[in-house]
Formats: sequence, C-alpha cells, structure tokens
Amino acid sequence: MKLYFAPMEGITGYVFRNAYAACYGGIDTFFTPFLSNPVLNHIEKGDILPEHNAGLHVVPQILTNRPDTFVAIAETLKDYGYREVNLNLGCPSGTVVAKGRGSGALREPKELDRLLDEIYTRSPLPVSVKTRIGIRSDVEWEDILDVFRKYPVTELIIHPRVQKQFYKGEVFMGAYKEAYDSLTPLPAPGPAASTLLCYNGDIRTPEDADRIMTEYPRTNALMLGRGLLWDPELGERILRSSAAGSDVFSSGQQPGKSPDLPRLRRFLNLLYEGYLEEMDREGPALMKLKELWSYLKLYASLSDADMRPLWKTKTLAEYRDVVNMLLR
Repeated sequence: MKLYFAPMEGITGYVFRNAYAACYGGIDTFFTPFLSNPVLNHIEKGDILPEHNAGLHVVPQILTNRPDTFVAIAETLKDYGYREVNLNLGCPSGTVVAKGRGSGALREPKELDRLLDEIYTRSPLPVSVKTRIGIRSDVEWEDILDVFRKYPVTELIIHPRVQKQFYKGEVFMGAYKEAYDSLTPLPAPGPAASTLLCYNGDIRTPEDADRIMTEYPRTNALMLGRGLLWDPELGERILRSSAAGSDVFSSGQQPGKSPDLPRLRRFLNLLYEGYLEEMDREGPALMKLKELWSYLKLYASLSDADMRPLWKTKTLAEYRDVVNMLLR
C-alpha cells in the first residue's frame, strides 16, 4: 500500500511539501496543486522547479478541458524532468465546473471521451486521472467508467462522491467497487489492463485506511488530504497500524490528543521561514500560516477560544509569540 498527499490549492505548494517531508513520514508521492496555464507563470514555475522538490516524488496535476493546453503544460513538465502527470477531473468548485473543467468535464461522457482521446494520443508523458463519479448522481458513474476503460490510464484516483456533494455526505462505495472489480483483476487484454487504482475520500484515521484496504486489498494507494492537515502524523500511524496487522492506533494516540509538539514546532518554523523567503512579504505568509492553523487546531487540541489571539495577529512577530504561547 502506498500513501499519496492530495493536492490542495493554496496549501500544499513546495514550501509546505518540503517542510512536511522534513518532519513527518509515510507519504510516497506528493501531487501539486493544479496547473492550468499553457505558459506557466512564475508561481507555477516555482512550485514545479526540480530544485524546489529535491528528494521528493512529486506528480504535477493539470486542470484543463483543452487538449492543446494539456499538451503544452505536459511538454513543459517533461522538459523539467517529470515522468508523469495527473489530470484533474475531480475539482468540484463551481467556477471550475462552469467552465467544463475539473469534475465539470464529467457532465457529458461523449465530450469526456473526445478529451481523453486527444490527451492520450498526444501527451508526451504517461497520464493518471483523479476523478469524481459524476455531477449529480452516482448512476452517472457507469458511463464515465466505460470511457476510462478505453484509455491507458496509469492510475485512476477515485473520490466516490459527485460534484454537487463537494466534500460532504455519503461516499458511494458501490461506485468504487465497480471500478475495483473491473480494473484490478489479473491483467486482461485492453487499454485498462494495467490501470492501478487509488482510493481518495474521508480517510481520517488508521481505521478508515484499514477498512478500505481490508475490503479492497488490490487497491494500489490511498490518497490523503485534509486528514493529514488535521493530523500530520496520520500517514505514519496508518503504516504502523498496517504493519501491526491491526486497525487500532498503534501509537495509542488519537487526533487532538498528545500531539508531538517538538515536531509540530519544527514544522511550523520551517513553514514560517519558507513562506517568508518565498513571498518576501509578511501579509501573504501570515495568511497561509493562518489557513493551515484552521486544520492544525484539532491536532493541537485547541478550542475556538484558544485560537482567537492567533486569528487577530497582524504581523509575523505577533504570530510567533502567540504560537509559542499555544504550544508551550
């Protein structure tokens, strides 16, 4: 079993990836926040520069419904030394979907078929796909999956929700099972014969991971997102639990209790220094740090009342003083 860190726009850029990897383990692959411009801007270039990702296995993600744009970005990434890319067909944002991108590309299977035909014919790099299972209903998934089966998708990362759910409500495990049953048996003739399968969605504890891997043992990887922000040690605890052959928390620790404060302090210091160097301005760096704290407060067992002084900070010096007080 492999563990992937999901792309999260505005959070999991190269500064975050390097700080996380320096302090926490368990993650095999980091996916970048999506790229969507045929000519990368300076922020996007900074995020994918090899020297900014040294020692990490990083897969860039592309968000577009235009084959020419996809190919242009993939060519650039190939020139930077990347060996694979990921197509985002999962983003549920209304503005993205309205343009037919992200999960919006799933609306018309015939259009999806045309898009994938161009991409898989012309891409200079192997392409994996991160997808939802439809727009409004899980019944859409059968036709969508039929399209995916036609192409050499290196790995299909499935978040078994529809776009309208965003990140809430029921996950449709029947849809995941349908893909699992059709894509992960022993290799058979056809483009999808070598497709790997990755599960994504609501993995917040080792028990969640164990449940998926027990029921679907041929799953190649689990993709974790917000779970790793709520508990940075989650990847390590999943692997320890898996190695122990048990679904219990092998560390005896639960989210929000007994956090490893020395590691957390080091992680936050690396982020502080990295954001300040990257942006050279306090305001944007402070905003990024505060956004992360909206997740980390659970791990650090902090209440909304505890967090008020941090939300009110206006300078990085004030921020550091408050964090030192909260984590003493």
